[in-house]
Amino acid sequence: MLDLERQCPAAAHWSPQHYDDLFCTREDGARRFVLVLDESAEGSERGPESQLESSSSRAVLRTLGFLIAHHVHSEWELENLVVAPAFRRRGLATRLLTALLLHARETNSQSVFLEVRESNQEARALYIRAGFEESGRRRLYYTNPQEDAVQYSLVLTHRLTSHPSL
Repeated sequence: MLDLERQCPAAAHWSPQHYDDLFCTREDGARRFVLVLDESAEGSERGPESQLESSSSRAVLRTLGFLIAHHVHSEWELENLVVAPAFRRRGLATRLLTALLLHARETNSQSVFLEVRESNQEARALYIRAGFEESGRRRLYYTNPQEDAVQYSLVLTHRLTSHPSL
């Protein structure tokens, strides 16, 4: 995950320890939702639906994308969504986001929120197609390069179907 994230300048950049901590039980009861899309040695794509499958049964060649979200009271915060540059525009980000929205509805959450670099037009278009609405800005929030963060939120209905445009 760290290697893939480093290939994507618009992604949230975390330390190796932050990634390690994703898979540890937290004392404060905070919940994380981590989905990984990878490609096996057989060349087939493994998606979020097989996230718990044992990796010992298949050699993984590369991670194609991942999503990380954090549960905060009755809301989910999408913290990071990354797709390998060579695999973009194939619906992988949509699959990951759809899985998060389904999980958020299944956990009876009220909303999902996120922030994204102002310049990341592809991601912003994805979120708008999914029904997110711009809810604010954080001036000069990001560094390298310095730019605003655009905040988005989606109020959930509790139907267990994906957003019609996804």
